[in-house]
Amino acid sequence: MSPTSFSRSITVFHGRTAPESGTLVGYGAVIEALQLAVPLPRDLALISAKRRQYRVAGWRVFTPRHQPADTLWAHLVFALKYEGLDLLFFKKLFAQLPAATVEEWVRHAPQSRYARTVWFLYEWLLACRLDLPDLTQGNYVPVVNEQLQYAAATAPPVSRQRLRNNLPGVAGFCPLVHKTATLEQYLTRDLAGRAQHVLRGLHADVLVRTSAFLLLKDSKASFTIEGEQPPPTRALRWGHAIGQAGQQPLSREELLRLQQLVIENSRFVRLGYRTEGGFVGEHDRQTGDPIPDHVSARWQDLESLMSGLLDAAAHLETAGYPPVLSAAAIAFGFVSVHPFVDGNGRVHRYLIHHLLARLGFTPPGIIFPVSAAILERLPAYRQVLEGYSHPVLELIPWRKTADHNVEVLADTSDYYRYFDATAPAEFLFDCVAYTLEKTIPQEVAYLQRYDALKAWLDEGFQMPDKLVATLIRFLEQNQGILSKRAREKEFALLTPEEVAQIEQQYAVHFPD
Repeated sequence: MSPTSFSRSITVFHGRTAPESGTLVGYGAVIEALQLAVPLPRDLALISAKRRQYRVAGWRVFTPRHQPADTLWAHLVFALKYEGLDLLFFKKLFAQLPAATVEEWVRHAPQSRYARTVWFLYEWLLACRLDLPDLTQGNYVPVVNEQLQYAAATAPPVSRQRLRNNLPGVAGFCPLVHKTATLEQYLTRDLAGRAQHVLRGLHADVLVRTSAFLLLKDSKASFTIEGEQPPPTRALRWGHAIGQAGQQPLSREELLRLQQLVIENSRFVRLGYRTEGGFVGEHDRQTGDPIPDHVSARWQDLESLMSGLLDAAAHLETAGYPPVLSAAAIAFGFVSVHPFVDGNGRVHRYLIHHLLARLGFTPPGIIFPVSAAILERLPAYRQVLEGYSHPVLELIPWRKTADHNVEVLADTSDYYRYFDATAPAEFLFDCVAYTLEKTIPQEVAYLQRYDALKAWLDEGFQMPDKLVATLIRFLEQNQGILSKRAREKEFALLTPEEVAQIEQQYAVHFPD
């Protein structure tokens, strides 16, 4: 099956301009040579003729001494050594690679960690057994190279290949995250500890009110992201559901319950997993033909895909994998599958709260209003969603249906099982950091200032709580000045001198 050559000289490759002319190697070279139906990796590997090694956006440049031999095996070793694991790549490769070829590689170098890794992946991904005896000697080595990608802390031994399985998922669902400077910086900042510090010592009443505000803020933002303006009661109900995140293990039934809470009126929406195609995008105004930005997973594959996702979520609860990375993998995997006709977006964002709470990242009784942070970053959010869906869209065969939907014409489930979750993880960390370092401290500070002003008003005027709330709201809306209308109506009993005193105190407590 091997072509005459894998390595090839390039200056431009599939629309990417190389930082210099060089030789494409590793995953990119094999994908091109064998025409594998997979997206290109986030970084392509290039051998420089100028004897220098560096990284730029979309590329990793190596020196001539890194040049692999022009064989499939040599390029696979290079990829595993320098580019990390790409499970989708290996699943597609194994589909056209004879089992005898893998057996030959292992027999030739049974102690090679790369041969053992390829052997393990073949059996793990295809759920089959090669005609090879179990290894009886050799050190145990991890499947995931932790210098390149994040791995599970728990790594049970696999005696057959003498490996430690530190993959952060299961065979049915396993996104991977590359180590980046951005993620490393976030992981060293102890964001969860910062949340505990901000909330520590707060009066119980302030903590309860902070929690209620954050829940409602997140609920409203989640609806706004979907272009909806729900009535207050509906936003409150969804906020209450968000507040329960992490209390119950994920299951098929739990996901269906959440969808029912989101939709409420199912008169025009069929609840449960889809039994038809699905896509995100527009329809042609004249013909009604679908114009997809994202094609959802084939409905026939949903039971298998969602079972894998739920198994992976359960695995991550005990795997010692960073909570924000776990939340990114499960939540963005869910929205990529798009298992429901409607409600996918809000359940997707609920899953972020669920994983963060379940893994102990968020303090008990508090949620981080991640949806509010997403709302302020909608272009970046869409870019993350499209960053994977658009390249995959080119690989999914589909046709339009009579009702202007899409019908996927092949098993595409692997595109949703094994994806690069690096960009979603970076984006989610941005949102979590924003809520911890800005939104929550601001709300806590507001409530403390509100309570101080209220105490002053109680002492001097003995106003009912409802009237105090109205007064402060009017002052907020008019930059600290009580409007003429308010002085003549709700607060007509106040003298001009008292109004001036109140405005002065407002400026003291709310200088911003």
